[in-house]
Amino acid sequence: MPDLSRIGVKSSSRRSLAQRRRSSHRHNRKKIEASSVRYFTLLILEFAAVIFAAFLLVSAFGTTITVPEESMEPTLSLGDTVLLDKLSLRFRAPRTNDVVVFVPAGNLSAQCSIKRVVGVPGDTILIKGGLVYVNGEPFSEVADVDQTVSAGLAANDIKLDEGEYFLLGDNRNNSEDSRYATIGNISGDELKGIVWLDATLSNFGLVH
Repeated sequence: MPDLSRIGVKSSSRRSLAQRRRSSHRHNRKKIEASSVRYFTLLILEFAAVIFAAFLLVSAFGTTITVPEESMEPTLSLGDTVLLDKLSLRFRAPRTNDVVVFVPAGNLSAQCSIKRVVGVPGDTILIKGGLVYVNGEPFSEVADVDQTVSAGLAANDIKLDEGEYFLLGDNRNNSEDSRYATIGNISGDELKGIVWLDATLSNFGLVH
């Protein structure tokens, strides 16, 4: 006659083992589910961070502008697509030979204009004999420019006050710039950014 007590113990052991296995299976499944949630959450956060960083980079360095005039030739040609650095001027003042974008004060409907910084606050500008002088010294040109035929307002000394900049186009004899009363000295608040790259295939390269 079978020993019922031993059979009962075995049956109880099998049930207990099965319960432990089910419990372990549920526990492992919960761990996998929790791990999956964490993984996808991190994936979404990383994706969002990449998108945000890309947005900041594009906003800071990737704003495109089409060159609207011939006043910066040969450095920039009419119709070229250039990239604007809008971030640097938040941390530093414009420097001599920066190529900058501005909108004339009080004329918000005007298109952007692109010119080169020749004079910074405290400088004295004079154009004489076809040459540009800054503080009595010939301006150190980085672009291939012609002699300046029209001195305009700079036929006499122009002393730049705090926050004022004197801008010229590289195409000196075909540029409406700080030599003329329609433009004059430009305030730092009017500057929108620094042109750093010509993205046009035929003229691709850093802008100096």
